[in-house]
Amino acid sequence: MSIDVLKTIGDTLEARREASPQSSYVASLFHKGEDAILKKVAEEAAETLMASKDKDKLHLVREVADLWFHSMVLLTYHGLRAEDVLMELKRREGISGIDEKASRTPTA
Repeated sequence: MSIDVLKTIGDTLEARREASPQSSYVASLFHKGEDAILKKVAEEAAETLMASKDKDKLHLVREVADLWFHSMVLLTYHGLRAEDVLMELKRREGISGIDEKASRTPTA
């Protein structure tokens, strides 16, 4: 089910990428540009942290869903999809977090 949901959302996001900003919330975000999308991701991340502190599991799940959704909007903005993230997670499977982080090349 999870991959199907992510694929369906990804397909919808791609369709909205070039849509009129008046046609949907997502289309309006794409129209506003990367800074608006980044602001929304940051806002949802903060709300996720606050929901965790509230100790309300349903609230936390809903905020994480918002964060994931807006992260998918950001991925779509860059021509990427949730499947790209899933492939990266699969690549990391079985690798210790310490080893994985050490294998990354530092950026200048």
